[in-house]
Order: sequence, then structure tokens, then C-alpha cells
Amino acid sequence: MTTLREDVDRFIEALAHERRASSHTVAAYRRDLRELTGLADERLGEGARAGDVDVVLLRAHLGRLARRVQPVTLARKLAAIRTFFKFLRRRGELRESPAEHLETPRVRRGLPTFVSVDQAAQIVESPGDDAAGARDRAILELLYGGGLRVSEVAGLRAGDVALERGEARVRGKGDKERVVPIGPPAVAAVRAWLLRRDELARGDGALFVGARGRAIGVRAIQRMVKRQGAAGAGRGDLFPHALRHSCATHLLEGGADLRSIQEILGHASLSTTQRYTHVTMDAILSTYERAHPLAKTSA
Repeated sequence: MTTLREDVDRFIEALAHERRASSHTVAAYRRDLRELTGLADERLGEGARAGDVDVVLLRAHLGRLARRVQPVTLARKLAAIRTFFKFLRRRGELRESPAEHLETPRVRRGLPTFVSVDQAAQIVESPGDDAAGARDRAILELLYGGGLRVSEVAGLRAGDVALERGEARVRGKGDKERVVPIGPPAVAAVRAWLLRRDELARGDGALFVGARGRAIGVRAIQRMVKRQGAAGAGRGDLFPHALRHSCATHLLEGGADLRSIQEILGHASLSTTQRYTHVTMDAILSTYERAHPLAKTSA
């Protein structure tokens, strides 16, 4: 019979190749499950098997984790464990999952961070006039104008944008493809970048490249957004996802329906998109409290 560690390796292989999970998901699940195998080997001895793991061991494992990680991280680690044991059960290697009756930690989801329309304009207009500035302007326009994830922008190839139709084909979570509309400012910014791209490119097929001519990475984009956020709107704490959140919030405030926003952002669940209704309601209440005379009247 195979050991727990061998089962984990098979599961990670299936996750990467059969389910085509993203590299970030695969890496996170591998880390999470190796933590579990470490405790199993410690408690049950080297060569522990999946069938030896019971709910008592899992609760001990989660108890250890709860002392050092946030509830949202604990929930993700539990999700990895549940998915792993479901994988073994579906293959007939376990009669039932020891994780089946574990409770998921309650996670309070914070409201998304976003910027105002004016701040967004200041940020996307802040890059310089050189080739790198043209590239950064195009990236910022796609993050805000198209609501793209930073990994989606970094993964764009030159052939993924159809500027004449105002569209970009992106690969999102789980390697799922979707076509995203991009507005005239983003189209103009990408066109301006393509005229300068050869100043940096060295034959790489990526749409956005760095100073060495290779595809620009997620970390480099994150640093750029912080830099331009500080320069354009005094927001040195800004991350790319805040521009995506801003796109969704401004679409909703402009009258777009939730289903359309869900399609644009590539959310698997409408409940994720519904978070933006809370953001806009907060903004409405804030405006009311500032402007309405009765809101200022003390009881």
C-alpha cells in the first residue's frame, strides 16, 4: 500500500495536470498537505498511510495551525485537506473522508479596497513618456479599465488583444479563458505601447516585457502599481487588485448589472461579485451623512 506522502504526491500531480489548477494553487496545496504529512509521520511514525489519519489527528493539526495563522488561511488549508481526502475516496482508496465532519472556521471577509474615479484617472495617467512609461500606462489601463487580475495581465501574449474589436483574451483562475471588453483609453494605451515595445522586446511573445526584454512578472507589476499609486494619487499602499475592485465598483455605480460584472471579472460565483453592492451602499450612506441636513441632526 502507498504511504500518505505518496498519495499526496499523486494528488498534486492530478491537480496540476488533470484539473489544470494554477501554479499558485498547486504550490499552496503542496505546502498545506506537507504540513499534514509531517504531523502524521510525527504522531503515527514514518510511512503513515492515508487510512491511518482520523478526525482526532486532523483536529490536532488544525489546532496547531490556529495558533499561528489567520482564520482565512486556516480555512484554505482545511479546504486543501478536504479536497485531498475526497480525491482518495473518489478513487476508491478510502471508504470515507476523516475531514468530512470538520467545521470550517468562520471568516469575516473585508470589503474590497478601491479608489475613486478621479484617483483612478490620476494613477493611470502618472507614468512617464518613455517606453517603460507607455508599458506601465497600458498595464494600468487594463487593470482598471478591464478589471484584469495581475496574473492575467502578466500572462497576456501579443496575440491576445484584438484592438480593433476592443477585446482581450485572458486566462484566469484554473486556466479558464474569457474574453474581456477593453475601452477606448485602454485600446489607445496598448496601441501606444506596441509602437514602443521593440525598444525593450527581444523576441519574447509576451505582450508586456521588462527592461531585459523578457515577460514582465507579477511582482514587477505590483511594485509599479505601488509606485504609480503614490505618484498619481498619493496611494503608496495600492495593489493591482485594488484597481480591479475599483473597476467593478465603478461599473456597478454606473448601472451595470451584477451578472455582467461577474462575466467581465471571471468570478465563478455571483456571491463574490455581490460584495461590491456593500461597497457602493457604504459610499451612498457616506454621501448621505455628509450632505443630507437630517443626517446631521442630533437626536
